[in-house]
Amino acid sequence: QVRLEESGGGSVQAGGSLRLSCAVSGYTKTFPCMGWFRQVPGKEREGLAIFYSGGRTFSADSVKDRFNISRDNAENTLYLQMNSLKPEDTAMYYCAASVLVCLGVDTVPGFAYRGQGTQVTVSS
Repeated sequence: QVRLEESGGGSVQAGGSLRLSCAVSGYTKTFPCMGWFRQVPGKEREGLAIFYSGGRTFSADSVKDRFNISRDNAENTLYLQMNSLKPEDTAMYYCAASVLVCLGVDTVPGFAYRGQGTQVTVSS
């Protein structure tokens, strides 16, 4: 059974940093792409960053200067380094994985697999 488990969330002051991790288990192949998205209650899910199996990455305009996605294939773990955090970054953050053709970062919330999420709270 495929499982994605996020960790690394927490509370931080504005300007601080967090690194989210997403550990993958139960899947021995390489996903064509993986990504991160976030959701605030009452708002639409927002795709943040995507990592393609060939190593190419893409980040949404809203976070591209502050967030960086990476992947450790040996550890089968996806990361999201978040710097210069702002109160508006407060959300539940999810990692997701696709087994199909990968399109843009805005499709990340619809990937076949996703974790349970990790909460990020940024105070001013």
